Amino acid sequence: MFNKILIANRGEIACRVIQTAHRLGVKCVAVYSEADANARHVAMADEAFLLGPAPSTESYLRADKIIEICKQSGAQAVHPGYGFLSENTEFAEALEANGITFIGPPSSAIAAMGSKSAAKEIMSHASVPLVPGYHGDDQDPALLKQESEKCGFPQLLKAVAGGGGKGMRVVESLEEFDEALVSACREAKKAFGNPDMLIERYLTQPRHVEIQVFCDKHGNGIYLAERDCSVQRRHQKVIEEAPAPGLSDEVRVAMGEAAVRAAQAIDYVGAGTVEFLYDVDGSFYFMEMNTRLQVEHPVTELITGQDLVEWQLRIADGSELPITQDQVKVRGHALEARIYAEDPDNDFLPATGSLKYLRTPAENAHVRVDTGVIEGDEVSVFYDPMIAKLIVWDENREAAINRMVQALEEYRIAGLKTNTRFLRNLADAGPFRDQDLDTGFIEKHRELLFPASRLDQQFCLAIAAAYFLETAKAGNTIKVDTFSPFSSQNGWRLNSEYARPMKLMLGEDLHELSILEQQSEYEVTVDEASYRVSATLNDDALNVIINGHRLTVHCFQDGDNLTIFHEGEQFQCRQHRDTFSETEQAGDASLAAPMNGAVVAVLVEKGQEVTAGQTLVIMEAMKMEHSISAPTDGVVADIFFAEGDLVNEGSELIALDAADEEAA
Repeated sequence: MFNKILIANRGEIACRVIQTAHRLGVKCVAVYSEADANARHVAMADEAFLLGPAPSTESYLRADKIIEICKQSGAQAVHPGYGFLSENTEFAEALEANGITFIGPPSSAIAAMGSKSAAKEIMSHASVPLVPGYHGDDQDPALLKQESEKCGFPQLLKAVAGGGGKGMRVVESLEEFDEALVSACREAKKAFGNPDMLIERYLTQPRHVEIQVFCDKHGNGIYLAERDCSVQRRHQKVIEEAPAPGLSDEVRVAMGEAAVRAAQAIDYVGAGTVEFLYDVDGSFYFMEMNTRLQVEHPVTELITGQDLVEWQLRIADGSELPITQDQVKVRGHALEARIYAEDPDNDFLPATGSLKYLRTPAENAHVRVDTGVIEGDEVSVFYDPMIAKLIVWDENREAAINRMVQALEEYRIAGLKTNTRFLRNLADAGPFRDQDLDTGFIEKHRELLFPASRLDQQFCLAIAAAYFLETAKAGNTIKVDTFSPFSSQNGWRLNSEYARPMKLMLGEDLHELSILEQQSEYEVTVDEASYRVSATLNDDALNVIINGHRLTVHCFQDGDNLTIFHEGEQFQCRQHRDTFSETEQAGDASLAAPMNGAVVAVLVEKGQEVTAGQTLVIMEAMKMEHSISAPTDGVVADIFFAEGDLVNEGSELIALDAADEEAA
């Protein structure tokens, strides 16, 4: 076994590799950018080296610097994680040329699967079923349009290099093709350095089922069950599970054997994932092969009892596979939810900011949290906004879903927007529990997944008032006589009662409360509704009895702002200060940046007439493009940013004079 390895990655996957390596007695070298100087993976490693500035092109993609650090530190091998250089043939070749082991497949295997079109050609010779489409080298736009018409609609334009939903567009008709091709090529060029496209017939109700394969350097290959990754948004996985529900044993075996054939056709070594589209009629088609460890590998680990990172290390060191195909045992069911800094209510736009408050469910035999962050860390615009992976296991699917719902309710984050509530709604949704799965699940069940909050506003405002009062008590360090009326907070007056006022803001709405303290409880009036409240504050847990209803909520206060967490829901309010001035609001016709990011393209000029819905600016955040469209007909009055500029969320990009105002 290696004595020392370097992890050429960051975040949760770097932490994950370090955990297994340390268990095996292997020392770990971390690398980091200036933005990650205080990151968790840096603290966990035995030693760490600075790569460069925050942008990945100047840090985590600097293969030359990583090889130099390997030599300087004495690292014998490099684990690439996923993303960045994990599927870069030049990097694998450079390591080999410098006598450093790449903990992954041979560069020839990466190259074979790196081009989706070439991969499909190889798969056809390996008797792996393929979806109809065009996978050729000729990328002339006119030819692509002809092949698009032959393929039929709907269809999928997909970058031949890369993955993760980048450089992909669904095309519903020939009229949409030209614009979709330009956009997909631009995104692919920026993400992967290669704008080439392939075309596939788009199955309307497919499931995304993938097989975990492993091969060693001695010609052995096996598959470790399958995973269902059908629940996606923008072609990116949201919840994964293993084994895939509802598959027959015959399909499982056929798909597994096809996956091993696919791997052996390219002389594969190490961990790989062969991804299939599984149709409603039971047929399946090769989609692509990822020549690395997958983000969702933990669900396979929990149902098989194997440590896949340990397998990677041992196989890279020359060992044979630890078990044979007939020794693979599957037990129970596992699910993984990807917790992201993003706003599901705003088309899942990525979010940035500080993890001011972070509480995770307790880890045990049923619950696992893979993360690369701690409370206080920043989620920046430079990298993928995944905060953690929450993985659960139980004896069957229904029990595992219940575990996931409970664990998501216990996952509490404040400081930036996250998808925890959305994930909880998804996991608990009837269609998900009933195995009504396909890649269009989220769009199909949108109303079910985005319900109104279950929390009553007046009820929560009364709880918030109790929290602020209990916090004020806890902050009073002067010893007082609890039996004296002068120690109460109710503005005690001789021969009269005083109802203390409190103003709380809920969004932009002001609510005026009155509070009368009576011995051990408060009488809180909110918008003419009355509540009798008693409360005890223990760290961040507020134990409340409100109108006889006993419950516990968790609270996080940030200045005047309060976030209350209860059963997967969040309630946010703030104490109103009369000295605060109202901020000026942008007009209806202004266009502000919906998130932190970079301007990719400005498609209009000052003075140009535009129509409602016309794309004016294209922004990029977390390697995904977002179009900013005109909210109304009008004339471009001013443009405040140019291509390549970095902008903050809320920054005005373009000033637009609305058409009706112009006419007036």
